[in-house]
Amino acid sequence: MRRVRSADLAARIQPVFQENFACLGELGAAVSIWQEGQPVLELHGGFREAQRESAWTKDTIVLFWSATKGLGSACLLHVLQEKEIALDRRVAEFWPEFAENGKGSITLAQLLSHQAGLAALDQPADVADYAAVVRALAVQKPLWPPGTAHGYHARTFGFLLDELVRRIDGRTIGGYWREVFAVPLALDIWIGLPNEENERVATIHAPKAGKTPAPPEFYKALATPGSFQGKVFSSPRGLQSVSAMNRPENRALSLVSSGGIGSPSALAKFYALLANGGEIDGERYFAPATLAQMSTTLDAGIDRVFGIPTAFSAGFMKDPPMANRRLFGPSPDAFGHPGAGGSHAFADPENKLAFAYVMNQMEQSVLPNEKSLRLVAALYHS
Repeated sequence: MRRVRSADLAARIQPVFQENFACLGELGAAVSIWQEGQPVLELHGGFREAQRESAWTKDTIVLFWSATKGLGSACLLHVLQEKEIALDRRVAEFWPEFAENGKGSITLAQLLSHQAGLAALDQPADVADYAAVVRALAVQKPLWPPGTAHGYHARTFGFLLDELVRRIDGRTIGGYWREVFAVPLALDIWIGLPNEENERVATIHAPKAGKTPAPPEFYKALATPGSFQGKVFSSPRGLQSVSAMNRPENRALSLVSSGGIGSPSALAKFYALLANGGEIDGERYFAPATLAQMSTTLDAGIDRVFGIPTAFSAGFMKDPPMANRRLFGPSPDAFGHPGAGGSHAFADPENKLAFAYVMNQMEQSVLPNEKSLRLVAALYHS
């Protein structure tokens, strides 16, 4: 794929973006596309809330849920790079308490690729009580033999990453993100939002009734009392309602699994760094070996939680070989991480492209939906 021209890309992307509002029920949204470390296209539209009183502007920021996992994974991988720690090292070497209940042999690679079997907790812990969640993870028995399968660690993943960064580096991921990436690169993203930034945040809205969720079997299981899927998405407990994340005190929590708030241009710029050989603005942040960890699939197959094919590298999602539709474009090297309801971000190192889409009207879909995937298709259609 050649260097894309802004005018050509706008001619393809803008009509599709506008159709998201006119035909697909989008409320407020924005898309950002970068290539070779430079912005190519930035679009925003709609409103920051359901009352349609405040227009979505270039300064609007929004919660992008699990797309935060990609940022958290990059922070941990950067720590490992700087400390020269290989992915085949055992988690318990850095977090001794983690070895309890048969977890002593779990490697960093298995943890980062959702193979550790720690997707749910048997010991109750509140999502806002970091210490309690970490204690519960330390004593948790794996829900399947580690390394034999993968299953999406929806809520526990961020705590696992955060504790490892704390043990190895001494900083929280929220702090590491700000000091190492966000401030030097002027990235308008927080994992733990300061109160003074709240006036710019779009209100996030739960999915509307009437649309078929995808995949339906997963959502049926999620709604079944006592189901494994229900346990995964309520471990740790608390903040179960979408509206709870509109409260400033909850936005302020450093939730690495699901609490990132920022702009699409900042999210795309960070992925542009990853797509551009680990370098941007004249500074190198990631070595080729670390970027290879992000782009190399560690496990693929039927996800124990979602019940559909998924694939993971070290902390990022990949398109599995058996995928009916590619989420991250045509390149097999592409990687990224979506967020609940429709947010989506990825890097395509082969074409040095980065893409980010954020919105505030969620859909019931565990993977990116038509609103972003139509834009991805238009990006690659010349």
